[in-house]
Amino acid sequence: MLGNGLSSSPSNTPAPDSGPSFPPIRVTDNVEAQHRLVTEVFGLERLALVLGWSMGAGQTYQWAVSHPEMVERMLPFCGSPRTAPHNRVFLDSLRAALTASAGFDGGRYGVPPDRGLRAFARIYAGWGFSQAFYWDECWRELGYTSLEDFVVGFWEGFFLDGRDPNNLLTMLDTWWHGDVGATPGFDSTEQALASIRARAIVMPAEKDLYFPPEDEAWAVSHMGGGAELRVIPGVWGHFAGGGAPGRAPDNADTTFIDAAAAELLAGPSGI
Repeated sequence: MLGNGLSSSPSNTPAPDSGPSFPPIRVTDNVEAQHRLVTEVFGLERLALVLGWSMGAGQTYQWAVSHPEMVERMLPFCGSPRTAPHNRVFLDSLRAALTASAGFDGGRYGVPPDRGLRAFARIYAGWGFSQAFYWDECWRELGYTSLEDFVVGFWEGFFLDGRDPNNLLTMLDTWWHGDVGATPGFDSTEQALASIRARAIVMPAEKDLYFPPEDEAWAVSHMGGGAELRVIPGVWGHFAGGGAPGRAPDNADTTFIDAAAAELLAGPSGI
């Protein structure tokens, strides 16, 4: 994904477009780069299945809207075609914590501001997993011995592993502006969703605080192609789709998603 530190990003782009001067990235930019890869490099004309988690789910929706002639099936999980207002409030809190940090210096820091990254991580800690996850102390399944041990080891460890704040802000901005309705040729999210031809299983997680099932039920109600809503059960919140470091790879959530992918591939396409 553009901005992630591995692809073209603020941290690895030469001046004058480095750091905070890196251009804004939209979901359509990622999808068009992928489209060029699969068509111009690999010569593909059809995609049997497009799927992805979180912002990858947003790209899945965008693929189906931007290239309906290519996408036969789609399985977005724990993500949405449009970033909801409550989700944007969360993202704004992350941006505020990072940019207000001592040493941030408008994004022209010499050393990444650890205080801001720790605050960033603490905000994420209250959103990435559900209330029930914490109530049931599921963090013990990941090998942590206390709640503080989990927040420091998992969340602070995640964001203090050398990640660049400007990269994080670029991806945050992409997420904030996510909306298939902004695709050229469409006047609304509803209109864009109605144009989807791919056979779809849409899979929100039961207790995802970013992308709750009711949001994706709304999306499915506007989609063409006989789209189906299938909720991932359980308490793991957003990480029901992404897995978590230390969790068994054959967990119930992954098995549930894999079964839907196999079902889609075994059935007819939408085009």
